[in-house]
This record gives sequence, C-alpha cells and structure tokens, in this order.
Amino acid sequence: MTLRTYAIGDIHGQIHLLHQAHDLIAADRARVGDAESPVVHVGDLVDRGPDSRGVVDLLLKGQLAGKPWVVLKGNHDRMFTLFLDGKHDPILRADLDYLNPRIGGGTTLQSYGAAPDASPAEASAAVPQGHRAFLNDLPGYCLRGEVLFVHAGVRPGVALDDQVEDDLSWIRGPFLEFTQPHPWLVIHGHTNIDAPTHYGNRVNIDSGAAYGGPLTTIVVEGSDVFVLTPEGREPLRAPGNA
Repeated sequence: MTLRTYAIGDIHGQIHLLHQAHDLIAADRARVGDAESPVVHVGDLVDRGPDSRGVVDLLLKGQLAGKPWVVLKGNHDRMFTLFLDGKHDPILRADLDYLNPRIGGGTTLQSYGAAPDASPAEASAAVPQGHRAFLNDLPGYCLRGEVLFVHAGVRPGVALDDQVEDDLSWIRGPFLEFTQPHPWLVIHGHTNIDAPTHYGNRVNIDSGAAYGGPLTTIVVEGSDVFVLTPEGREPLRAPGNA
C-alpha cells in the first residue's frame, strides 16, 4: 500500500487560508476514501498574519480531539516562545528583534490581546500556558517512509538523529544550494517563493502566505507529489520529469 501524507506550508496567522487548506484535504480524502493519513503542518504558525492565536488554538484543539495532525516547529514559533521567556533567538540577526516589523511578532501579540510592543512579561501574561507548552514541544521533523517533512531543511550529509533544531528551523544556504540526493525527499517551507516547486531532492511549499500569497497544500503518495486545488490534484514534478 502506498504511503499517503498531506502537508500544509507556512501559515503565519492566516487562519482563513488554513481552513481552506483543511477543506481541500477533506475533499481529497473523500475522493480517495482516506480518513486517516496524517496532515503535516510544516511550521511557522505565527507572526505577520492577523490571527496567530486562532491558528495555534485550532491546531492544538485538533490534536487534542484526535485528528491525525502533525505540527512542526518553525523558526517563528521558536522566536515567539523565546521572546515570552525574555530571550533572543541566537540565530536571528543581532540587529533584529522579535517585535521588528520584518519579523511580525507584534501582530502575534495583538492576536492574544496584548499591545504590539508589549514586554515579554506582559506578553507572557496574555498567552495561555497550554499554547506555550504546545509550541515549546513541537517536533522538528516528521519522517514518513522515504519522505522527510521539516520546516527549513536539513544539514546535508548529517544523519537524521544528529540534525539540530537550529538547522531544522532556520537553515537556508547549505540546504538550498545542495543539489545532490538526500536520503529522503525533503518537504519544507521557510523560504518563500511564488509557487510550490520540486527541485528533485526537495520540495518547497512556502508560497508566501505571510505576504499575501496562497497557502500551499499538497499530498504525497510514495515519492509522488500533488498540489491540491479546488479542481483536484495537480502533479508537482521535478525538473526533467514534467
């Protein structure tokens, strides 16, 4: 039996797009008669968009209700929890902070009823402990057969058990520039592009929902990737396999 996995790109507080993504998956499940295959959300639940709290609440409650949802930790999720602890993510550039408009943390604080320039203590008081625990405990990756789901990527040549959170949630250059096969087909987000793209050894599904773009939803069967649309599935193929 072919292993099937659904996946959703970087959400960034766009809860209406998340509902639409789940609707696309429900329609595909109905077509293929599958109610059990997991849905992997590749991280960056928060920041920039209008309702980060709603996104976190929806995914947390869905997991508690037994939905087959996997939620991975993105760098924005990590920056948020570190900010609540009064800390700066060491990978974030020194000239930026969580409340910088480029990061978008202020919109996340507003979704929790705090001021966009609230202090860590003020913000912490506004965020339910259950949300903080949920975000802190998010895993860094999900391995399904020959396909690896992760937020940012992996350090090439490093065994999966030896990958570190700094890379899983933040890596760009060494991963994006690597063109040789990985031990798995890597499905990732983190680096926004105009449309989901299959590079042969990896598939980027961050289509810029944080900046007004769509929220990409895919289904992977074996190593075959399809983008879900209101009209059904569209194959997403590697160069040379079009």
